[in-house]
Amino acid sequence: MQLVVGRIGRPHGLRGDVSVEVRTDEPDRRFAPGTALATDPVSAGPLVVESRRWHSGILLVRFEGVTGRDQAEELRGTMLVIDSDDIPPSDDPDEFYDHQLIGLTVVKPDGETVGEVSDVLHHGQDLLVVRRGKAGAGAGTTEVYVPFVKALVPEVDLVKGILVVDGPAGLLDPDEIV
Repeated sequence: MQLVVGRIGRPHGLRGDVSVEVRTDEPDRRFAPGTALATDPVSAGPLVVESRRWHSGILLVRFEGVTGRDQAEELRGTMLVIDSDDIPPSDDPDEFYDHQLIGLTVVKPDGETVGEVSDVLHHGQDLLVVRRGKAGAGAGTTEVYVPFVKALVPEVDLVKGILVVDGPAGLLDPDEIV
């Protein structure tokens, strides 16, 4: 799975530097000189970081072979991506990357399957988007939001591919009487 670590913004100066909208917790590692980054669209890359520096809180990067403003402008909007397999696992057993959670089967404590994690939102409180029902013609699906806290999600088993949700009535089925 490809994960976005940055998005190329506008050129900075005349020598090919570009601003990068950082989308990683490790910009110094991801944008270290000599690092090759895949791109989306694929035709724009791979790009190799020649140098990087911070300027007024903005990451400026120069890529090998990009020597002028016009070349830098052509890269605007390009997503910089890495493979999820290149990310080391977390040392904290209760910390997960979004890509690890998306696709997990959601079950109740009694083992009843209720859906699948389709997304993870970060809006002050991390929320799991759980798609209930079956996709397909004529089959209705609904999405519910589950706060990603230990009290409601006591177990995440990446090996088994399941996530246990133990919440009050109505959490997973809004039509249930609370």
